[in-house]
Amino acid sequence: MGGDKIEGYERIKANYNAMPNGPDLLFLSRSCYGGVVRFRKTDGYMSTPCGVHDPISPASFARRVDEWHDRTRGTIFVVQEYKEVMEAASKGDLIYCDPPYTFTQSILYGAQSFDLNDLFRTIRECKNRGVYIVLSIDGSKRSGNMICDVQIPSDLFEREVMIHCGRSMLKRFQMNGKTLEKEIVHDRLLLTY
Repeated sequence: MGGDKIEGYERIKANYNAMPNGPDLLFLSRSCYGGVVRFRKTDGYMSTPCGVHDPISPASFARRVDEWHDRTRGTIFVVQEYKEVMEAASKGDLIYCDPPYTFTQSILYGAQSFDLNDLFRTIRECKNRGVYIVLSIDGSKRSGNMICDVQIPSDLFEREVMIHCGRSMLKRFQMNGKTLEKEIVHDRLLLTY
């Protein structure tokens, strides 16, 4: 990017907001604060500020793009509401759900209108049709000292696995230089099979 990091970021963000396009959005998603892209609901304006971290190097980014290009070859991406996609699933299909986390920070993900219970109803319908569902959701924070109390229907999932995610991404930016040993995060992975 060259020059002042924030100035360059704001220039690309302004360009994106004036005329949304893939390359600018990709850059912004890799450079914004915490990698969390936020859009205003009223007009779609991308509002996330520049991150405190150094942006990914062009060489490292190019390697990742090449690898994902190979991995996703032949994949069809669609933009649809989750219900539409899940209703179209057939017996034996596998769906991975990664909804906005509900315990904390939901405002960062634009999840104010998201209804987790509605997702649970849709998952139940899929399970009844023989569609396999994997759901990731809040697990624990503060190195396991705080279990996220998410109300999950007791008969919906067959297995639960806690996945070690490392140190809290948000705390990493908020605590700038302070120790993070007490900020280990686990996600809960729930499977209907």
